[in-house]
Amino acid sequence: MFFYLSKILWFLADPGNLLLIALCVGTGLLWTKWAKAAKIVLTTTAAVAVVVTVIPIGTLLFGNLENRFPQVKKLPENITGIIVLGGVVDQFITDDRKQVAVNGAVERLTEFARLSFLYPNAKLVFTGGSGVLGKQGLKEADVIKPLLVTLGLNPNRIIFENQSRNTVENATLTKKIIKPRLDQRWLIITSAFHMPRAMGSFRQAGWNAIAYPVDYHMKNNPGFSLGLSLRSGLSRLSASLHEWMGLTFYWLSGRTNELYPKPRN
Repeated sequence: MFFYLSKILWFLADPGNLLLIALCVGTGLLWTKWAKAAKIVLTTTAAVAVVVTVIPIGTLLFGNLENRFPQVKKLPENITGIIVLGGVVDQFITDDRKQVAVNGAVERLTEFARLSFLYPNAKLVFTGGSGVLGKQGLKEADVIKPLLVTLGLNPNRIIFENQSRNTVENATLTKKIIKPRLDQRWLIITSAFHMPRAMGSFRQAGWNAIAYPVDYHMKNNPGFSLGLSLRSGLSRLSASLHEWMGLTFYWLSGRTNELYPKPRN
């Protein structure tokens, strides 16, 4: 139920969808006796679009998420295993085109491969099913092996978890397979902006997790600059709000250990 509710709520809260809904409502009202209300709705919609375009709200929020967990400058000497979260391959396009369709988060796998060579005795885990409503028949973990081979990895060395639909299930379902102990240390690889929610979920599930953020989209200190692209502004704002809504609902439902997880000393 939580999975379905989260997807529905996000559809309604996505800034792009809200702007489209407002545009449709305002346009529809123009053809009724409430033309004055239509002007208010359309003017407000245009004003919000300008604000999102010009003021880097999404950039500021996104940058804070990316920098919450610092890059790992010095790797630990010993770890038990490395867990990489899915969200790298579109399994539906891959299956249809018979060619691996990779998205922008491929750094998750390239670092996963690099670390696997640095830690030849570490357990390797890929966790990723399908997070798409109504499309649970095809899992990311089931189509990603050719890409792993291309990166020089032996799939037989990797433990695949293919039933998770979201971040909390990455943590809980992988735990059922691995059964980790608290004296074991596990590197968690995911996109930097997604790391707070991932670390909160893995900690709450009982993992002794070490954050290894990758897939950066911004400079470390981008500074303040006005924007000129509605698409870019909406994209950053949407990604940021998605993470913050996820963090809030995970925290309220006890799926993460704190509202905004942070590094531990």
